Amino acid sequence: MRKFALLWSTLMVFLMVMTFCSRVGLGEQLSACLPSCNCVVDKVPGGVFTVEIAFKNTGATEGTWSVNVAFEGEKWMWTGASQNLTLKSNNMRTLTWNGLVPINASIDSVARLIVYYDDSYKSLNWWIHAVPGAELSITSSTVK
Repeated sequence: MRKFALLWSTLMVFLMVMTFCSRVGLGEQLSACLPSCNCVVDKVPGGVFTVEIAFKNTGATEGTWSVNVAFEGEKWMWTGASQNLTLKSNNMRTLTWNGLVPINASIDSVARLIVYYDDSYKSLNWWIHAVPGAELSITSSTVK
């Protein structure tokens, strides 16, 4: 029952994010929003993206972590290369990953950004929405 409630609430949040973001027309920059912002980024299959995440050691001593990111969805997935992060207490560092939306990503599918570190993970409010690469426009018409 708890899993169903979690799945249901995640779905509702996703639908609200999609509705909000489509109305305000958020751009294609993954690094443009604050951590509290929910963002959906439109990308064509095969399209490039960059993930930048700032980390801070809020502990009292130096720490080392193995950090990785992935976009995970029902229809497609992308995983970055693992990076080691060592930070002294209260120090910050930004890590960057570059990737491609899989060429076989289904149109209108979405995948969510997940950050993995050591034995933990955190789902961030970043989504990539696979969109068509082709768009039809009418350039002229006549009626006689």
